Amino acid sequence: MRCCDRPGQPRPRRACLLRSAVSRRALSVLVFTGGPNPTAPERFPRGEAVHFREHAIALGVHEEAILLEPKARNTGQNITLSREVLASTGMTPETVLLVSMPYMERRAFATARKMWPEAEVICTSEPLEFDDYLKSIGDEKLVTDDLVGDLQRVIEYPKLGFAIEQDVPEDVHAAFASLIRDGFTSRLIS
Repeated sequence: MRCCDRPGQPRPRRACLLRSAVSRRALSVLVFTGGPNPTAPERFPRGEAVHFREHAIALGVHEEAILLEPKARNTGQNITLSREVLASTGMTPETVLLVSMPYMERRAFATARKMWPEAEVICTSEPLEFDDYLKSIGDEKLVTDDLVGDLQRVIEYPKLGFAIEQDVPEDVHAAFASLIRDGFTSRLIS
């Protein structure tokens, strides 16, 4: 099975990146995290972590290298509950590698730095050009809504104590406002 042979379902591709890291012994353990995804329950009916784990095993990752956290409902819970799973096995990593969707790297980083400040946080995603990412999802409006919603969280979550603050350039703020005016609002927080 190849990593990218599931058009329209980019998330399991993260398992491919991790399989590569495990096979090179760059990582000693993987934690797959996430319960049912409220925005796409049909993609992961048993929860994201379970599906990621199954995909990684199908790609050749050894089961003993995988820990499962199936309860998280948001990025903050992904971080805190994964940390608890690791601690329950006696692990307190100094460095954590977060693999996310391309548009979520900044928010994942900011959340992890807030929730796990003593760990060095490294974020990555599958290296895709924007047009290729759009094609892999198959829904331009959904992708744009997700981007707008994620940027709003980068801006607002530090004020709520959920993430560290990051600089957002003025031209990005202007594009954000323009996309909201154009109706890309389904993923905005109220």
